[in-house]
Amino acid sequence: MHGADPPTRAPAGTAALNDPQRAAVEHEAGPLLVFAGAGSGKTRVITHRIARLLEHHRVPPYRVLAVTFTNKAAAEMRARVSALAGPEVTSDLWAGTFHAVCARLLRRYHAEVGLERSFTIYDDSDQRALVARVAKTLGYDDRQHPPKQVLSWIHAQKREARAPGEAEPILPAHAAAAEIYGGYQRALAAANAVDFDDLLLHVMRLAESESPAGSELRARFSHVLVDEFQDTNAVQYRLVRALAARERNVCVVGDDDQSIYRWRGADVRIILGFRRDFPDAAVVKLEQNYRSTANVVRAALAVIEPAREREPKRLWTASPPGDPICIRGVRDEREEATMVVRQVAEERARGVGPRDIAVFYRTHAQSRVLEEAFRGARIPYQVIGGHRFFDRAEVKDLLAYLRLIANPRSDADLLRVVNVPTRGIGDKTIDRVLSVAAARGTSAWDAIDAAASELGSGPRSRLVAFRDAVAELRRAAPGITVHDLAERVLETTGYRAALVKADDAESDARLENLAELLGSIQEWEDETRGAGREPELADYLERVALASAVDLAGDEGAVSLMTVHAAKGLEFRVVLLTGMEEEVFPYRGLDGAAPEELDEERRLAYVAITRARERLVASFATLRTLFGRTRWGEPSRFLEALPSEIVRGEGLARDFGQRRASSRRAPGERWVEPEEAACSASAWGDDPAREVTTARPTGAAARSAEPAEAPAAGPRLRRGDAVRHARFGRGVVESGDGASIVSVRFATVGTKRIDARFLERAAPS
Repeated sequence: MHGADPPTRAPAGTAALNDPQRAAVEHEAGPLLVFAGAGSGKTRVITHRIARLLEHHRVPPYRVLAVTFTNKAAAEMRARVSALAGPEVTSDLWAGTFHAVCARLLRRYHAEVGLERSFTIYDDSDQRALVARVAKTLGYDDRQHPPKQVLSWIHAQKREARAPGEAEPILPAHAAAAEIYGGYQRALAAANAVDFDDLLLHVMRLAESESPAGSELRARFSHVLVDEFQDTNAVQYRLVRALAARERNVCVVGDDDQSIYRWRGADVRIILGFRRDFPDAAVVKLEQNYRSTANVVRAALAVIEPAREREPKRLWTASPPGDPICIRGVRDEREEATMVVRQVAEERARGVGPRDIAVFYRTHAQSRVLEEAFRGARIPYQVIGGHRFFDRAEVKDLLAYLRLIANPRSDADLLRVVNVPTRGIGDKTIDRVLSVAAARGTSAWDAIDAAASELGSGPRSRLVAFRDAVAELRRAAPGITVHDLAERVLETTGYRAALVKADDAESDARLENLAELLGSIQEWEDETRGAGREPELADYLERVALASAVDLAGDEGAVSLMTVHAAKGLEFRVVLLTGMEEEVFPYRGLDGAAPEELDEERRLAYVAITRARERLVASFATLRTLFGRTRWGEPSRFLEALPSEIVRGEGLARDFGQRRASSRRAPGERWVEPEEAACSASAWGDDPAREVTTARPTGAAARSAEPAEAPAAGPRLRRGDAVRHARFGRGVVESGDGASIVSVRFATVGTKRIDARFLERAAPS
């Protein structure tokens, strides 16, 4: 799934590097911009550069900051540097994700931003719950202002470093969201908590400030290195720029062709505009691909080169051509899933392990049919980015107890577990606690005593018993391990006993998940001690909060299913790329898509292709039901871009390469198949000309793919008119001159005689 294992200890020399890699590693000082194409050895470059700084230039490891985007990538970076320079040299190296590094810095500078050292990091569900509670307090209806949408708007403001008073309401709903944003931030502060955006914002603002802490931060690191720089957003870039402002020894490594996270704030213009902020930056381009076969590299380059804005570079490889790119046409998504399962079985028979096989799709919704097929065939699979282990209710319950022990001011955690397992503390009791807390401006924990005095004897005794149990656990926590504390929580609270008493299949599964969690805590403690550090509760909770879906993906014997977004940073021997149709991938297709959206879809396709080391199989369906709508499909333009000599068609696309090779199109235009090269009936389904003049789709296909009623008369069409058909897509009229039956040349199926009633005019291309 991932790159090669770290090498054994070797000197941090440059003999094994190619010339551009060596130039990047040996760059002496000042800003450095490295454009690293897919599979070009960027991890090798950044790790060799760090090792050289430590060994050759004698830079103290605590003065080097190396930032990347996943915990697994950071762990691999540390392991490789350790193998090159030795663990004794790298033990104090600052290497981690943006969020992990900022969390570590905030533990040190917590007082400067108004936090206690025990602050809690709220995950997505905590944040939504807090927004919902704030909105309710302010009198807003969650049906008009859904917490998820409000939170998304708040995150967008934070990614632009806008505080509540600086937010820019554009729509009427944004004014309410801005008020909720202010209340949300006040509630976070009262709970001694932060969300993921705040981790970065607090440190960025501190690093940009003229305070003594800001000056100390800017002087802390003499070298700042950033991996995957194309994925940075405005706040992350400002943070990097501030931390590197004093020494200006900033090295950024990335690939604008792999910038695919615009929807979460990443801005490809940051890497493309780096030289505007650092005009003296040295620029190195890594263009040799070491990962994939030549055919895969050629396919990737063909897809990405038409992008409007990109740094000129040409990916190449010395590897042999390898297998052709397989383009497989199928009738619908179920046949596609069957073909995927069959392909997996064939790969297994060739000796390819399941962890070396991945199935990609553009949207999560496409996974359902694939999962059904894998379950039916009894082939083990894992969905990367799906329902995570740490999202399970029982796991979140135990973690909430641990977080409450570490930070009792965290209302989100108190509200989650105050009546879990059931201990007779009802909504009225909880509302009373929250009311007292709001009136006094304190956390719910601090309001328990005052609220209890206003309750009847039964509710009061139950609430105080809960408070005393947590207080007892807090007193015990400093003297025992995190693992033993988690065990004690399950016993003291009665959580384990309640599950044992339930004695059903669901409770058994929950007990197994809790045992798995306890085992993972023990493993973490062993790893931490092995690295020479003493395990602390705050460190474990921080690790869990910052773990991403890719970080938590197992390497067990299972085929990986994932969106292309989740595949970033991974590689596999075999990649099965599904749903390669217009309006699916690219997601928005031709009509109405902004140029930057289409560029990002193109980059996404480039990422998908370059994950494959040996074989790439791409499939498209002529009919697909997605989001409850059945539609006719045509092959994605990204398939059409592939050089015909590296393509092998199968199924309904078996003559795909030859069809494209004989097409007549001007550069930049979509190919149009000449009549003499039209696909055979067997290649595109039973498809005599009479089919479309007399037959129409039925069922769901009819309801979604064509109008409810055909017009009484079709448009009067002339030769050269651009038209669109519900099934065959865009075409050009070849003959007709106003007749009711016209000949139309379609890009998907060649020339057909069509009743004009089933055509509509299209804008000229």
